[in-house]
Amino acid sequence: MKAVQFGGGNIGRGFTGQLFSETGFEVVFVDVMEDLVGLLNRRREYPIRIACDEPYDVIVRNVRAVNGRDIPAVSAEIAEADVLCTAVGVNVLPHIAPTIAAGIKARHDAGCASPINIIICENMQGAQGFLKEKVLDALPAELAAYVHAKVGFVMSVVGRMVPVMTDEQKAIDPLLVVVEPYKHLPIDKAAIKGTLPEIVGVEPADNFQAYVDRKLYTHNAGHAASAYLGYLKGYEYIWEAMGDSDVNADVRKALAETGQALIAKHGLSPEEHQAHIEDLLARFANRALADQVARVGKDPVRKLGPTDRLIGGAKLALDYGVKPVGVCKAIAAALKFNPPEDPTAPRVQELLKDGGPANALREVSELEAGSEITREVIAQYELLP
Repeated sequence: MKAVQFGGGNIGRGFTGQLFSETGFEVVFVDVMEDLVGLLNRRREYPIRIACDEPYDVIVRNVRAVNGRDIPAVSAEIAEADVLCTAVGVNVLPHIAPTIAAGIKARHDAGCASPINIIICENMQGAQGFLKEKVLDALPAELAAYVHAKVGFVMSVVGRMVPVMTDEQKAIDPLLVVVEPYKHLPIDKAAIKGTLPEIVGVEPADNFQAYVDRKLYTHNAGHAASAYLGYLKGYEYIWEAMGDSDVNADVRKALAETGQALIAKHGLSPEEHQAHIEDLLARFANRALADQVARVGKDPVRKLGPTDRLIGGAKLALDYGVKPVGVCKAIAAALKFNPPEDPTAPRVQELLKDGGPANALREVSELEAGSEITREVIAQYELLP
């Protein structure tokens, strides 16, 4: 079996490549980094380091690579593939769509009746529809029916954490990726065309939106809260923040609020959801992962977006009758987040200087000055150091 993996970066190499390899697939990476392509083709394997109390290396074998600019070569790989996967970043999706389209056309022209599924590992709501539209745009109109019938655009929820590697780690091996042990990839079962091969760690889910919401309003919200609250305490690493009893309690409070709403919205088991929270908090506290507060909190303008992890989480809580005091405290802390070299924190600070928290929330989060969230954030902001 063959898996074609678009993107040989942290998620492609550090997560899905491992899953495909352990399943027994030949893994063909598609990337435009010539050095990476060359190294993968020379070595046909690479290491990933599992960050835990006693770190260990896993060798991912049976891999090779194709330059993404060589469209005929990539389309030939797609024509013979059993599954495709993307982990390229949202901005790159439009650039790989014509190549995917060429591969689909090659399958059609060869008379391939077997469906092909594209597992989409991108941090974008609606990425499946976006990519499908771009692929259809690159194909003749008469192939649209073939795409609708034979190509599954299958969203996933990527939960594995991959921290920024140190210079010392990079010096060990240019192909090394450091990752946490967590190895689960929920995907949208309803979007699968035909039969997807069983893949290690890949978990087709019926109620997929519940997984999407849980990732955003539990994992992402909790991670951001730990970063912003940890920053106020002067911590460099997330594990340090989670070791602080006050920060830990505040993160738990925020996740309890979003958790009540998620349980009500999706009919989740309260016991299973609490177990998920406990697992997440233990993963955040993984010292070996060495995840930095500045990285996790990076770009507060995006992370304070109207539907993103914290503002969206607060709105979700209110929708289900839960007052988001803990979430609003994390939002207030985010307004004070201003590490050196952050791309958008200075913008938040300018807005605060011009008109305080209400001004910042209006411009960044599209919240009215009198909204319940704004009022609670201001109350929490005034209590913070």
